[in-house]
Amino acid sequence: MSEQNFIKLIEKASNVVGKTFPLYAFVTSNPLSGYEQETFFNATESAQKYFSGSFFPTAEVYKQAWDANEIDGKVLKNMLFADGFTESPATYLQQLVNQKTSVEENPNHHLDTLMVKWLSSFLDEGIAEWEMPNREDGFYNAWRKLAKYDGKLNIKSKKEIPESAIESLQQALKDYSDDEQLQILEYHIAALAGWTGYIKYRAENNTDWQQKYPISLADYLAVRLWVAIKINAEIISPTKDRTLQKEKAKLQYVWLKAWEKTLQNKLVQKLEKKQTTVEDVIKADETPDAQLVFCIDTRSELIRRHIEAHGNYETFGFAGFFGIATDYKDLNTGIVRKSCPPIVSSAYTISEKYQDGKAKEMANFKKTTEELKFKNYFLKRLKNMLPSAFGYVEGSGLVYGASLVARSLFPGKLYQIEQKNSNSHENFCDATLEHCHSTENSLANIPLTEKVAIVYSAFAVMGWQKFAPLVVFAGHGSHSKNNPFGSSLDCGACAASPGRNNARMLTALANLPEIKKALASDHNLLIPENTFFIGAEHNTTTESILLFDSNVPASHQEHLKALKENLSKIQLRAIKERRGLIDNEINHVHKKANNWAETRPEWGLAKNAGFIIGHRSLSKNVNLESRCFLQSYNWKTDDNGSLLEAIMQGPMTVTQWINNHYYFSTVDNDRFGGGSKITHNVTGGFGVLQGNGGDLKIGIPLQSVNATDDEMFHQPLRLSVIIEAPLERVTAILHRNPNLKSLITNEWIYLMVMDPLKDAIPKLYVDAAQIEFA
Repeated sequence: MSEQNFIKLIEKASNVVGKTFPLYAFVTSNPLSGYEQETFFNATESAQKYFSGSFFPTAEVYKQAWDANEIDGKVLKNMLFADGFTESPATYLQQLVNQKTSVEENPNHHLDTLMVKWLSSFLDEGIAEWEMPNREDGFYNAWRKLAKYDGKLNIKSKKEIPESAIESLQQALKDYSDDEQLQILEYHIAALAGWTGYIKYRAENNTDWQQKYPISLADYLAVRLWVAIKINAEIISPTKDRTLQKEKAKLQYVWLKAWEKTLQNKLVQKLEKKQTTVEDVIKADETPDAQLVFCIDTRSELIRRHIEAHGNYETFGFAGFFGIATDYKDLNTGIVRKSCPPIVSSAYTISEKYQDGKAKEMANFKKTTEELKFKNYFLKRLKNMLPSAFGYVEGSGLVYGASLVARSLFPGKLYQIEQKNSNSHENFCDATLEHCHSTENSLANIPLTEKVAIVYSAFAVMGWQKFAPLVVFAGHGSHSKNNPFGSSLDCGACAASPGRNNARMLTALANLPEIKKALASDHNLLIPENTFFIGAEHNTTTESILLFDSNVPASHQEHLKALKENLSKIQLRAIKERRGLIDNEINHVHKKANNWAETRPEWGLAKNAGFIIGHRSLSKNVNLESRCFLQSYNWKTDDNGSLLEAIMQGPMTVTQWINNHYYFSTVDNDRFGGGSKITHNVTGGFGVLQGNGGDLKIGIPLQSVNATDDEMFHQPLRLSVIIEAPLERVTAILHRNPNLKSLITNEWIYLMVMDPLKDAIPKLYVDAAQIEFA
């Protein structure tokens, strides 16, 4: 087989794994994304060929849901009967309990161990003091030069190994048919799905580390198959009889669908019972004191509800990158990272420019940053270098001991001190925008039409119709200590980065007089002269909302003061509902945020199950229990459906990733999740191992989806999307986007449509028809 054909074959085989994102940009994604062209159930059967473990909730989880009345008995009985199960639900639940899944042994454990050793050395991103030699030559070439020193392989000379990766693959697979070759490649890619998923991520994203030390799946497979033959490991996937597993899976699937249908019925009932009060009608005709835009994130649902209930405020939901396809250049480190969804190509880079008259503050900030960078580098060298490590521990023991005591006993107080003393650069810096590969760091070099388009698209998607004196765009981030998966709690729409910088940039653009003028003349979007835009950050751990208000004019200071006072009160109310607390709420959340031993600083997007795309009036005053993503959309201002199409292509796709990531992390946390935080071991600066070896963890940690080791917290249910729009509009969009349609027809998500031109009742979408809910 030619080199080009091998590359195509490897690309096809790589669909068995998704991407493994690094810890510093941990994007949630569907681990079975390569199977999305199959139905959900068939995909689990296909994946079972190479992945051991569970694809559906266990009997214990179903029992918890059944006992808590989360599964409607009538719905379940009807679904069981329709699939040929004629006994009672209790009978089948006991049958599932009795059918324990056996643990399958890994015949290639020794091979996996050898590969992990080489991969962890080659892929290291600055953690190791002694680097693997020859990494700049690429993985295969570097391994080939060093393999003879591996005592486990008994190699006398590198001449035993083919000179190129493709030559090695050709030699290893020459005796197999085309179909067998594909199966072999799939089998060996899936064997270490976490590691191969990370190789896939690095290669497709062409990261800085990838450019410096290249690796490909072809390199990996060439090494793995050569070693497999050398040590007489399994080359082709062993055939197994999975008849009993298929029967069990069919029953599990019925229980899952009944659970999902029960939740959908409850959600529809909540929305139907929503009453429009006289107060709502009055407020609809008056200008609010402030408007606040939050990310569609499920954690924003609660804070939005409390804001609306305790002031003359209006809230909106919009994907947290706020429509700016950008990267962000960190002022502290100079590192550039993505700040928009991975499916979007970054067109811009956000950086910082100090404000006029603030040169002194900027100089002090730079000095403090450089001192901290040197301190961290120096301490790392002292701790890691053999000559100094013991002396460092001996000499610093007392100081470190005092630090550990303080961090253990007074984490909340330390958090408050740190926040008070933080030298936030937002107080003396403005966000500025440049094209990604521009040599000029200046917002002025971006055409006015582009800047206007960025601002207009944000308001157009949300169906914005009036403006308050203060308009706040609040990105969101999280705060936790000693948490390798901390970035998974930040903004999913911003590629696991906080959304604060996108919020600051959008509001900076919206405040420009020339943009307001162009919006009025070109788009008939009239922004009053007294409207001022402010960037902000919603801390989802503490429920605080930090306003970046250094540029707010004197004319708006009274409005600003009132908003800040109300947000402080709203924070307490939100904490009480989220945490169920009565006293010392602030101290409690500060302690959780800063406690280095805290396994659950917050719950993240656990329990996510729904996505509502429509006007806020659909769900205002309805307690959705932080289970729904909320995207503002006004079907009346979207004549051609292009705005809804963008929402379905972007936010709906991303929320499906998030939902499936949580689903699979819950049904089999060991295989698809992050494992227990108790035995996490960070490797290479980019990933986590469970203990001292094995595969990279690819999902959410156990403590983020379970209340205890055995009791669920997240309910593993597929995403139910509700769209308020004419049915014909939705149908036309799906007709133009077969990839979106397949997500629905293949049951990766459910779609319900509320047609405002008919009865506006949510109905399940099935091939341009709708089925009413019972």
